[in-house]
Amino acid sequence: MLILGLAKGGFGVVGILTVPILSIAISPVQAAGITLPILILSDLVAVYSYWREWDKGVLSAMLPGALLGIGIGWLTAAWVSESQIRLIVGLVAVVFALDYWFRHRTRTEATKPNAAKGAFWGVVTGFVSFVSHAGGPPYQVYAVPLKLPPRIFAGTAVVFFAIVNAIKLIPYFFLGQFDGQNLLASAVLLPISIPATLFGVWLVRRTDPKIYYQAIYAIVFIVGVFLIGQSIYGTL
Repeated sequence: MLILGLAKGGFGVVGILTVPILSIAISPVQAAGITLPILILSDLVAVYSYWREWDKGVLSAMLPGALLGIGIGWLTAAWVSESQIRLIVGLVAVVFALDYWFRHRTRTEATKPNAAKGAFWGVVTGFVSFVSHAGGPPYQVYAVPLKLPPRIFAGTAVVFFAIVNAIKLIPYFFLGQFDGQNLLASAVLLPISIPATLFGVWLVRRTDPKIYYQAIYAIVFIVGVFLIGQSIYGTL
């Protein structure tokens, strides 16, 4: 839950590790069900901390697609496995980081907003987020090249995923993921997440923009390798 809290505080992509780590001890589906209520409450703290520090253009470009992606994830939940999703997300994350390091590392200008790209990556983010709360890498693929100021970047991600997670409550409820056992586990883990969220906010506000984005790309790459490895291991 420390990782989840840091993710909500502004280092969003590391939150991907939460469900896989819990999945070592319990099923991935149950892990996702346990973490969603914690995500929602952590979102409230994070949104308050970044109030009015977000980019409306990114939200308007990606949120409609994200809603569609959540719907697709709900409809296809019975056919798409956790292992397949982790492999896809891991490959996207690794390619994204490598592309930056080998082709665009010296680029100083920001990428211009693109509604079509925003909508596409919004769909991918919503779908992946629904299946395993792993929407960080596809979201970063669109948002990171825009080179927003760190606080605006973090605040935009916080608001985006707060809305996405709130919407996910509906299908998760109908899928039976909020039973007494899962909610009790969520309540036990929650006190760890909130202080970690506040620490993440504090860290973002004191980090140099260049260092912040270098850290984001490195984390994206590491998480991608982790997910690919877990996907391959899970199929053996």
